[in-house]
Amino acid sequence: MSVSLRLDLVGIVTNDLARSLAFYRTLGLDIPETPADAPHVEFTFDSGLRLAWDALSTIASFDPDFVVGEGRHPVALAFDFGTPAAVDEAYQRITADFPGHKEPFDAVWGQRYAVLLDPDGNTVDLFAAL
Repeated sequence: MSVSLRLDLVGIVTNDLARSLAFYRTLGLDIPETPADAPHVEFTFDSGLRLAWDALSTIASFDPDFVVGEGRHPVALAFDFGTPAAVDEAYQRITADFPGHKEPFDAVWGQRYAVLLDPDGNTVDLFAAL
């Protein structure tokens, strides 16, 4: 039996929902204002793909044994900013409020590339074709 699958949602478990949302808003996502005690927030891209944030307490409510991994997270989000200049601008804008990880550079694979870590340590890559 063949099943047609479509990636629908990427979820982020966060220790500080407000700080995580602030990071992604600074990145450029137009996430609606959210009550401070919201347990779950979603953003839908034009493509239909959803990015969601769950407070750690939300996950613990149905999975009390859940533990956030130590060290770097195994999933990275990568955002195409369209132009090398836009990557540089975004990195400078975001690192005014959040720590950077790898400053923008011209990668050997033909992209302007930079790496941030969101407030929960998730890798967030910024890129554009050279």
